[in-house]
Amino acid sequence: MFGRSRIDTKTPDQILRMRKAGLVVGQTLQLMAQTVRPGMTTKQLDELAEEHIRGCGATPSFLGYHGFKGSLCTSVNDEVVHGIPGSRVLAEGDLISIDCGAIVDGWHGDAAISVIVGGRDAGRPEDLELIDATEDSMWAGIAALTVGESLYAVGAGVEDSVVASGERLGRDYGIVEEYVGHGIGTSMHMDPQVPNYRVRDKGPTVRSGVTVAIEPMVTLGSPETRVLGDDWTVVTTDGSRAAHWENTVAVTDEGLWVLTALDGGKERLEAAGAPYAPLA
Repeated sequence: MFGRSRIDTKTPDQILRMRKAGLVVGQTLQLMAQTVRPGMTTKQLDELAEEHIRGCGATPSFLGYHGFKGSLCTSVNDEVVHGIPGSRVLAEGDLISIDCGAIVDGWHGDAAISVIVGGRDAGRPEDLELIDATEDSMWAGIAALTVGESLYAVGAGVEDSVVASGERLGRDYGIVEEYVGHGIGTSMHMDPQVPNYRVRDKGPTVRSGVTVAIEPMVTLGSPETRVLGDDWTVVTTDGSRAAHWENTVAVTDEGLWVLTALDGGKERLEAAGAPYAPLA
């Protein structure tokens, strides 16, 4: 049941099943980060990802989803999300956000990373700062997930982190509001929506067994976006670069388990003072 104060929950066994899908996603993204290089096309990345996902006994979540033609979303520079893999050749210094989903035994995992093509040494300082600020905001949002508290504390955590990073770096980051996090389980996108910014509404209350995908999208300029003629690729209206990070998270009375992080989120959660509580 969904509603203002209730969110669909999973049993411990179901969360363990989701962890299997989450590990495939995490391993695939690790492979993408290690593989992406100047001269590759986004289609080559996509083909490698699909081969890896299927080799793990999983199915790509994105391929065929409402007609989407890739196993990854590959969004480059001013592309925020939903970039379609194709013939685009990646150049040194490009900022690419790679979003991946996988299904194992009917259960989904969903996560995204942002990296510099050619490695961090090839990146512009402002792009490296954007990537780090966006990742930090994701972890701040995840750390705000607490049983008995409002789900919308996630957005407050994300926004506070982005603002703090901007103030520290002297930058005015934009937080994209048109696209938000979401529930996840036997479908990739489920209720509830999870804003990446502070809202007045108290929102639904987090219960033990909740699984959600937290995914802030942050820009170097305006937060306004538009969709290209392919009906998928979302770009910033001012041409500024964007970063996107995402993880699938399970919440229990004992704490948090980041299902798409290879270490379950242990290091980042403990650094944030949030309880790390794997089920296995």
